[in-house]
Amino acid sequence: MSEEAPLPLTTRLWFAFACLVRVLFDGQFAARAFKATAPALPPPEPEPAKLPEKAKKPEPKKPTEPDLSPALSLLALLQREGRLVDFLEQDIATFPDAEIGAAVRVVHEGCRKALHDHVTVVPVRSEEEGQKVTLEAGFSPAEVKLTGNVQGKPPYRGTIQHRGWRVAKIHLPTPTEGHDPKILAPAEVEL
Repeated sequence: MSEEAPLPLTTRLWFAFACLVRVLFDGQFAARAFKATAPALPPPEPEPAKLPEKAKKPEPKKPTEPDLSPALSLLALLQREGRLVDFLEQDIATFPDAEIGAAVRVVHEGCRKALHDHVTVVPVRSEEEGQKVTLEAGFSPAEVKLTGNVQGKPPYRGTIQHRGWRVAKIHLPTPTEGHDPKILAPAEVEL
């Protein structure tokens, strides 16, 4: 929009006098001049556009319960073969050490058999315990747990305290129809 050049003072005085006389004697001109001097009203605000309704956030999905059947199946095997749950549920504080030692041998033998029959476990690290190792950047914290005075960034140098265990293979019995995986061992009733 280009601005007009201002009028000289003499022209403005003559124009003001002419407008004054005309406003006094011409009602229609006075109405138009009055309108021109009234402050311009701001244009009416447009109706607010209807915003789309906020999309409702979907309810956060409740995490699905993990299938505990395989874990319970393994625990049932350890109970059946080694009576592990019986041993862990027994209060052994009142038993003499010799009886506890004898019970542990039986539990250990049975649980070890169940484990070896159904699960193949291998060490996470190939080094022997007590051996010095260097962990370069990018090592898996799921496979290696750092202990002691952990500072700075890799590479870390330390000593293997435990090689760790990883499941290489697992094969559990297929449950039969009507099997309840939460029953680790059925109650026994002698007749």
